[in-house]
Amino acid sequence: MISIVLANLVASMDTTIANTTMPIITKELGGFELYAWSFASYMIMSTVISPVAGRISDMFGRKTIFAVGIILFLIGSVLCGFSNSMLQLVLFRAVQGIGAGVMMPFPAIIAGDLFKVEQRGKIQAFFTAMWGLSAILAPMLGAAFVEYASWRWIFFINIPICIVSVCLLWAYKEVYEPKRSKVDYFGAVLFAIGVSLLLLTTIVESSIYVYALLGVIVIGIFIAYEKRHESPIVPLSLLKNPPIAWMIVNSFLACVSLFGASSYVPLFLQQEGYSLFISGVALLGTSFGWMAMAVPAGKWILKWGYGRLLVVGNIFLVLSGVTLLFMKEGTGFWYVFGAMVVQGLAFGLIATVSVIGSQQLVKPHEKGVSTSLQLFSRNIGTAIGVTIMGAFLAKTTDFYAGFENMFLYGFIVSLFAFASSFMIKKV
Repeated sequence: MISIVLANLVASMDTTIANTTMPIITKELGGFELYAWSFASYMIMSTVISPVAGRISDMFGRKTIFAVGIILFLIGSVLCGFSNSMLQLVLFRAVQGIGAGVMMPFPAIIAGDLFKVEQRGKIQAFFTAMWGLSAILAPMLGAAFVEYASWRWIFFINIPICIVSVCLLWAYKEVYEPKRSKVDYFGAVLFAIGVSLLLLTTIVESSIYVYALLGVIVIGIFIAYEKRHESPIVPLSLLKNPPIAWMIVNSFLACVSLFGASSYVPLFLQQEGYSLFISGVALLGTSFGWMAMAVPAGKWILKWGYGRLLVVGNIFLVLSGVTLLFMKEGTGFWYVFGAMVVQGLAFGLIATVSVIGSQQLVKPHEKGVSTSLQLFSRNIGTAIGVTIMGAFLAKTTDFYAGFENMFLYGFIVSLFAFASSFMIKKV
């Protein structure tokens, strides 16, 4: 558990700390035209690799694959720290992203192996706390490294933490018995190419439709190929399980709607005159709300079932959209903090119930890939949502009008997410 928590902390902190220091890094290395790609390479690789890693862990075990992810993240961090150009940094961030993508699903997967349903919510809340902690630590560490040492230490700091995480993992006696089967390498490559092309549509500024069309074609080939493979890298049979399929849809829509708001709320507070640190503290509201729902979620599932809880979670999601709609010029810190708490209540219930459901409603040897697909749908939804919200801000000269349009969009999509939650039958 300590190993997982450390890996989770270092992955979450790396994302936040890079966001706050990348302008300084770009100024030193040059190559401003590659600025967006320093984030995109990490995001694309981590998103693409995550479900593949979950499936491989079903075949070969959790411990080995998780250790590989930590080591890859460690290597990527070292390479990033020694980068001498933006091109190198973009490539090495991709290596980091591969490691992060391998690591991401394992907190939920291993928790599913080790703990009963009623205990799992508490464990998921513990992992969530790491993201809240990173929201506070990352800006402080980033500022300290830049001022007193070098930006390179934002990557080098990962080295000792990853080493400790691997050493602690070594003592873990795995309880899951893997089901060995032939690895679908070609399917994994098709999946990676198809999803990468689709994700590029959220980043590139030209030929968007070309990337989208190519992505759809490759995904179509992937689906046709997977249907005939004896051991598919992504078992499409999971989508024939209605609760699993609708949980994936609901998680996707929820993240498309409002999950990306946390990326822009600090910018809103900074516009209002709050410091970088205080604007980061506002995100703790999300963590508080998330943990308040996640801790008892396991017991609630046994009492009320998945469907009812996901409807309640989506009600909070719609309320979150309503509170964000009232953010105007002059809105104070505590209102924003409260809005983030409501959002945390929504995602805490939706994410925790969906992850536990994705594990309990499938066969043991499908638990890894099922969990990973839930996380994958959230990552894809977040990438799309953040891009759409960014477009609303970029296409208006009035900062506050941009935020108003952005949150109106989020509220409307949250209504679709709410509607989809009724499709999850009582289990």
